Amino acid sequence: MKPARSRNEDVVEAIKQYIIDERLQPGDPLPTENQLIEAIGASRTSVREAMKRLSALDIVDIRHGYGTYVGRISMRALVEALAFRGQLSRGTDGRMLEDLVDIRMLLEQGLSRPMIDSLGTIDLAYLRELAVRMRRLAMEGKPYVEEDRAFHMRLMKAIGNELMVQLTEAFWLVQARIAPSLPVTPQDWTATAEAHGRIVDALEAKDAVALRAALAVHYEPVRNVLHQLARDGQFTPVEADEATPDRARA
Repeated sequence: MKPARSRNEDVVEAIKQYIIDERLQPGDPLPTENQLIEAIGASRTSVREAMKRLSALDIVDIRHGYGTYVGRISMRALVEALAFRGQLSRGTDGRMLEDLVDIRMLLEQGLSRPMIDSLGTIDLAYLRELAVRMRRLAMEGKPYVEEDRAFHMRLMKAIGNELMVQLTEAFWLVQARIAPSLPVTPQDWTATAEAHGRIVDALEAKDAVALRAALAVHYEPVRNVLHQLARDGQFTPVEADEATPDRARA
């Protein structure tokens, strides 16, 4: 038996249904507060509380002094929830972190053929440039956070699936937020940087098998660290303020 919804939850659902019924799209303005109160038959207090909740989920965009608009529906709420779960997990068995990395790897491996079919010459040149830059920065002991993010986002954007792009960014952001607390060595990060070059090699050769293998190598260092910590029952990563900034790479 499903638990009864609260009045506030009813109002949240009513506003969402109003957006659907009126066929409003991201960026479209919502009616004024008074008009919305009349349209859904709710109190001013309930509508304001519902708007706060919907704003937190990026379903609506409240622009003070201008009005309220249909939001762009981002993955911000998912990122926050997963990051918090990951931070809790790192103090126990770290299983959630392992699962997150596995999901990232399996997602990219599963899309290896669409990547090969979709990435053009300009995309490959851009990816090669990023891979070379990451290897150079890794050898110099410098972070390559933005380069790594740009690399994985370009892989997904070429496919043309907006949901995949948002999921990839969400998972990347969660891992990047937690990664500084993991005891990963500079050698591991150098190996990860070099794996990006092998990913580009496979893409250029249009070799799906080699691409899946290169992606596995790319994720191997961090997966090994997480597995080792969990296996030894010592999943107590270094504190974030003890970690070097270049560890926030994946």
